Amino acid sequence: MPELKLAGATVNQIPINWENNRKNILDAIAMAKKEKVDILCLPELCITGYGCEDLFLGEWIYDRAFSELESIIPHCTGITVAIGFPLAFDTRHYNTTCVVKDGRPVGVYAKQFLANDGVHYEPRWFSPWPVGEEATVRICGQDVPLGDVTFQLHGAHIGFEICEDAWRQNRPACRLVEKGVNLILNPSASHFAFHKTLLREELIVSSSLDFKCTYVYANLLGNEAGRMIYDGEILIAHHGRLAARNKWLSFQPVELLTATVDVGNPDAEFPGPREYERRKEYEFVQAESLALFDYMRKSHSQGFVLSLSGGADSSTIAVLVREMVRRGIEALGLETFLLRSGLRLPATSSEKDIMEYILTTAYQGTVNSSQSTFDSARMLAAELGATFHSWKIDDEVKTYTGKIEKSIGRPLTWAQDDITLQNIQARARSPIIWMLANINNALLLTTSNRSEGDVGYATMDGDTSGSIAPIAAVDKAFIIHWLKWAERELGYSSLSHVNNLQPSAELRPLQQTQTDEDDLMPYTILVEIEKLAIRDHMSPVEVYDILKLQNLEPNDLLKSHISKFYRLWSRNQWKRERIAPSFHLDDFNVDPRTWCRFPILSGSYTEELKQLQEA
Repeated sequence: MPELKLAGATVNQIPINWENNRKNILDAIAMAKKEKVDILCLPELCITGYGCEDLFLGEWIYDRAFSELESIIPHCTGITVAIGFPLAFDTRHYNTTCVVKDGRPVGVYAKQFLANDGVHYEPRWFSPWPVGEEATVRICGQDVPLGDVTFQLHGAHIGFEICEDAWRQNRPACRLVEKGVNLILNPSASHFAFHKTLLREELIVSSSLDFKCTYVYANLLGNEAGRMIYDGEILIAHHGRLAARNKWLSFQPVELLTATVDVGNPDAEFPGPREYERRKEYEFVQAESLALFDYMRKSHSQGFVLSLSGGADSSTIAVLVREMVRRGIEALGLETFLLRSGLRLPATSSEKDIMEYILTTAYQGTVNSSQSTFDSARMLAAELGATFHSWKIDDEVKTYTGKIEKSIGRPLTWAQDDITLQNIQARARSPIIWMLANINNALLLTTSNRSEGDVGYATMDGDTSGSIAPIAAVDKAFIIHWLKWAERELGYSSLSHVNNLQPSAELRPLQQTQTDEDDLMPYTILVEIEKLAIRDHMSPVEVYDILKLQNLEPNDLLKSHISKFYRLWSRNQWKRERIAPSFHLDDFNVDPRTWCRFPILSGSYTEELKQLQEA
């Protein structure tokens, strides 16, 4: 059997942006042909974009996708290409990949297992193709096989798994190996999550060993539709060894990875792929940078506006925007960065000009704000090169409270009206910062994190107000840790100010020395409760039985914190329903639009919390 030059390509697509998607696909094919690739694997549903959601319930999108496929096929001369697209067939809809050889369709493989857990809802739109069944579909005027099919091409026996297919125990590869398949292609749309790359690499390498084959995996790239981030990972493995791996989370619209493989020789040697940085701290900043870049340009916005409080959350987001600019320019070059971002700036703009334009910040102080947080915000903005404004909102707060006091016939006091007086400060900041966002045609960044979302420690229409919530999927303990890492590893010396502050909402009088952990509980405890209660769906007693063995704190205090978590979680679902869209980053999140659905009204674990006190 001759050696084959195999390739996977990743493309940064946009749902039903036919021009963008077609261009990326054609560019990938042209790049592969230039590299003299024999077989190219493109990602899952790359013609439409994976994240079309309920657009897939309409018939027209399948007609248009089919038309796009037929327009792309003639460009595949001199190469074999696997192209992902949705297919309407015999009253049902399928997630499929069309194999094209030398400008002619050869056949269509249909996905057998649909993702229906976590952030995925594929059975809402598609039907699984029955194992072992075949049909015929007409493409470009000729009838080709459709379904559970394999292909004899280039001297290799080729089979497919599409994304979720490979993660099931009774996966298609179990049957492909029995058919003598020695090359498996996997077009995927596998969302990013921390450390997922390690699991994915293990899966692909072990699959090539277990099924005695060469295995090519190609994932989608970028923040495609708003919430999910696709890391664009491409992996090529051969009989238990990794032959090639690309650098993932790229700012490029298209990337190609090739490897020349003697598919018939199980003992073929490879020099070994280059290692890349994959620590969680790095994954966070790289994924966020790409997600912010894509969200900004795909929403046709001219940058970001941020209420920079000097605290951990807003400081994290400000640094992420700076890293977006730095990493984007490093990857694309300044001229291409400006072109792809759609920023209305002269081509002669410097990186400093871009940063000043792209991030506008404001410190919105009150009589309860400290000099320390003002200094923290001002110095960070200066180091980042962001535009910085500062004003007081005490007059607005007095106007609102004065009207209420006159209406109810009594003054508002901290003893009687604590939550009311805290919330009005947070809400009074919202209208004016929105004005800046409107003036700049920019996205307003909200600073909610996952820990606050868990327990509702946020003011609706205040600090939750915004267009996008970049860190709503990560916990506060990680944010505090990451800021120290960013000061040390990324060189932002001004972060020393925020890293020396106790996290505080600064909404009560300064003499009360308000801190977040006094209001709630230690963030390290909150994270441990959250993992078991929300990620693992456990009851209060089950959470207590596990955590008490870890000796995190005295048992009575642990019970109190568990009870507080469940009570606050139950009564604040309505807030989580209204948090701005957030990026999916961890292996779970509390966004009811994606991973975690919970009733707005419930019994609030009343009986279960009684059982906890008796435990």
